[in-house]
Amino acid sequence: MSAQPVAESLVQSVDWLAVAPPTLAAAVGLVVLVADLFLPEARKAVLGWISVVGLAVAALMLLPLLNGGRRTFCVDGTARACSYVADHFTLVIQFLVLGGALLAALLSVTNIKDDERRVPPGEFWFLLLSSAAGAALLPASRDLATLIVALEVASLPAFALVGIRHGDKRSSEAALKFFLSSVTATAVSLMGISFVYAATGTLYLTQVAQRLPHADGQLHTLAQAGVVLTLIGFAFKTAAVPFHFWVPDTYVGAPLPVAAYLSVVGKAVGFSGLILVTVVAFPSYADVWGPALAALAALTMTVGNVGALRQQATRAYSAVRLLAWSSVGQAGYLLVPIAAAGYAKDPQKAIGSTVAYALMYAAVNLGAFAVAALVGRSRALNRISDYRGLYATNPLTALLLAFFLLCLAGLPPGVIGLFAKVTVFSAAVDAGLGWLAVVMAVNVVIALFYYLQWTALLFRAPEGEPARHRVPAPLTAALALTGVLGVALSGAPQLVLRFAATGLF
Repeated sequence: MSAQPVAESLVQSVDWLAVAPPTLAAAVGLVVLVADLFLPEARKAVLGWISVVGLAVAALMLLPLLNGGRRTFCVDGTARACSYVADHFTLVIQFLVLGGALLAALLSVTNIKDDERRVPPGEFWFLLLSSAAGAALLPASRDLATLIVALEVASLPAFALVGIRHGDKRSSEAALKFFLSSVTATAVSLMGISFVYAATGTLYLTQVAQRLPHADGQLHTLAQAGVVLTLIGFAFKTAAVPFHFWVPDTYVGAPLPVAAYLSVVGKAVGFSGLILVTVVAFPSYADVWGPALAALAALTMTVGNVGALRQQATRAYSAVRLLAWSSVGQAGYLLVPIAAAGYAKDPQKAIGSTVAYALMYAAVNLGAFAVAALVGRSRALNRISDYRGLYATNPLTALLLAFFLLCLAGLPPGVIGLFAKVTVFSAAVDAGLGWLAVVMAVNVVIALFYYLQWTALLFRAPEGEPARHRVPAPLTAALALTGVLGVALSGAPQLVLRFAATGLF
């Protein structure tokens, strides 16, 4: 047998347009890192705007891909055995990731200027762009090796971003907790993936799905262990309870734009990876991961909302802690449709509910963090009580925060929040998970209390001399973008589900 045909079968073609969004983000990161070596200190602010423009262009590169699914890095001439697939699911998550990174970058421009002595700009922007590139690569990954590599490219720079403030003990401690939990998750995932590979002989998700049910009897237990360990590893990444312990301290210790980035982009990474391994790679084990994720969803939303409820308004960093615990509760809602996919006849419809909810959550949660970043410029401890009387000094900002909180609570005029919760609730009911729908309903009521309590505080009379909050241009842009997006989606909420659920895979 000639070696040439064998070599040709291993050559993988590259569709450069398909891989353009993550590649462009990574390339701009390298440009920023090199430029940082030559720019004088006085001109390093330009690195932030280069990063913002780079992320915007990377997001725009999604437009030429809307016509249909593109595949690249394929072997054996088999269209379905590909490492990178730019299908509808990929494009929606990449839009969420790059849009979230862009908004976090706008918040960071002001934050770095305020804290320039402790945050090195060149390293910060390189790490943010590198993490965004990995996060954009992950939803397109269709083999387990690429999936793990993308996960680590997204996660490793995030550790450094959390602890990037020089001389900040709280920041260093938060980075260490985040690092240890993520490394544990990666080790567990890698062991699970190695077991799956041993049982199936392939890393491609579609081929794993085909071969896993027919694994040799002697390898059946190994395959089961691999599936369970892989799911546990991704549960860490989604901050599902009991793997959530790092979230509050990490959000408080990190620079606020980094906390905003982790709350949205970090979640998108974890949940897109979880969707790919469950629905695409392990559909034959739906009877295992379906009930497990349903239990995790119930536990996560309950612990998250109770944790947010217990936050004291006068405690230091209580506003950020409330958003952190709230994000854990929101992770529980996001898990519900993925669990429902294990029971549903049409898993794509259930997954569409998760994607739609993630899009809503990303827009309004980044908006809430943008307001927190604004208040934190004059109130360093960022307590909930610091927001009292915000309407008297910054009426538009207060109205925006009230709108974002009502969206997260699922109350009008935050129609998009209500719509997203109804779609998740419907996914649970349609899958026959009535008990999970009841748990979710109870948790929505619990969440109403702390969201409305914070909202009411905005319109109360201020105590003492009210603080005036000057809104820098980058912060204004972030608030405007999230506000317009939230209002637009509330005006036409059905577009989100239609866009998110159409032909995902």
